Amino acid sequence: MRALPHGARAYVLCAVLAGAYCAAPAVRPGAAVPWATTALLAAVHAVGSRVRGRWPEWCSPVLLAGAFLLPPAAAALVAVPGALLARVERPPAGARRAWRAARLSLAVWTASCAFAALDGPGTLGALWALGDGAQAPAAQASSSGAPGFPYALAAAVAAALVLGLTATALEGGVLVTAERQSARAAWWGRLPGALAPYLVHGPAGLAMAVLWRSAYGPAAALLVLLPMYVCACGFVLYRRESAAHQATIRALVQAVDIKDRYTRGHSERVGRASAMIARELGMSGDRLEAVRIAGILHDVGKLGVPTRLLRKNGPLTPDERRVIELHPEYGDEMVRGIGFLGEARAAILHHHERLDGSGYPYGLAGAQIPEFARVVAVADAFDAMTSTRTYRRARPVPTAVAELQRCAGSQFDPRMVGALTRALDRHGWHAAVTADAPEERGNVPPEPAAPPLVRAAAPGASDAPGDPHPGAGAPGGGP
Repeated sequence: MRALPHGARAYVLCAVLAGAYCAAPAVRPGAAVPWATTALLAAVHAVGSRVRGRWPEWCSPVLLAGAFLLPPAAAALVAVPGALLARVERPPAGARRAWRAARLSLAVWTASCAFAALDGPGTLGALWALGDGAQAPAAQASSSGAPGFPYALAAAVAAALVLGLTATALEGGVLVTAERQSARAAWWGRLPGALAPYLVHGPAGLAMAVLWRSAYGPAAALLVLLPMYVCACGFVLYRRESAAHQATIRALVQAVDIKDRYTRGHSERVGRASAMIARELGMSGDRLEAVRIAGILHDVGKLGVPTRLLRKNGPLTPDERRVIELHPEYGDEMVRGIGFLGEARAAILHHHERLDGSGYPYGLAGAQIPEFARVVAVADAFDAMTSTRTYRRARPVPTAVAELQRCAGSQFDPRMVGALTRALDRHGWHAAVTADAPEERGNVPPEPAAPPLVRAAAPGASDAPGDPHPGAGAPGGGP
């Protein structure tokens, strides 16, 4: 506990004392506690807690079964062995184990109290009695007036939500006291995602409780955990795959930023603007994530362009411009084997096409241009105009929007421009997002001064560096 701040030590100590107080009635002489049930559930929870990375949060049905089957004080003991035996990755190990045991004990105790307050044990008793009856249990339930299974299910879900709410609230307290997180981040930012799984855990715990006292006994009840374990494994695999995808994207973007330092941060902002447009168009779920990734990776082909061209001081020759204009095809080749990108690949290849057919690499026009590419083209040009670069200051957002609207129909899809305009009206575009200058990135020391970057644009061309979109004032998204 020496590594913990004083506030965190006091918080953990109070939680341990509260957990001990709640569990104390179970160990008093003469307490009517079904120790066999308590010990078996505690053993199952302890085994599950040792399965690193797959099981810990999915042991909740075991804890909930204890809350439904046992008195609150005994239910609080079910979580203790598993919490004390679980692996601890960071010191101080003793304090973390004690905190985990106290947190889970208090959460299960409150869930058991909530279930009892809703007459859940009485409802389960009626269901067990009906299950042991000789004939027509449904008719018996109707004639007896006893609450049926739907009421028991509602009580179980309510108790599960109480367990999740208590555990999350206690966890938020330790994040505030030990890790100095804000109260908003520690509690309100965690609640929705933390409570959602308990909508599934509640019915699973109820199924265990009903089967536990049935003719099939505890062995049948434990079979409920098998599909939960399979779900847990699938969820963990999904999380690992998602983390690998994000790591791949970050590595590619970092490589681009290192190579073309003048547009550092551009990729992330284009991804954000692309997602804003996509939401206005009604995209959601996987498509929304795909268009965000498309915006982030749209310039990955710059890795195939010679660095001397990306950092050249002065105007590009026609041959050099043709080399830079190969970057969409380079990008498409680079990501060809990354299966999870889906539609994002089309945006990487075609985000420099123009609606009038004068873009590159294939001169597509109108609806021939993939939808994602039309989204990213607008987001790319918008960020190029509103970002502060070493060779010019950012244009104001209204000026950039007016330029996009002027070029809608010839260079950009009017639907995408309109969607971005509406999104900006609703959410704004904060200066911290568009700032590239070192002084606007916080206390980051400036990079060594580079020679002034002045690229003489052709008459009537955009002031974006190496603008590949010739035309009177047409905004370009950079090379």
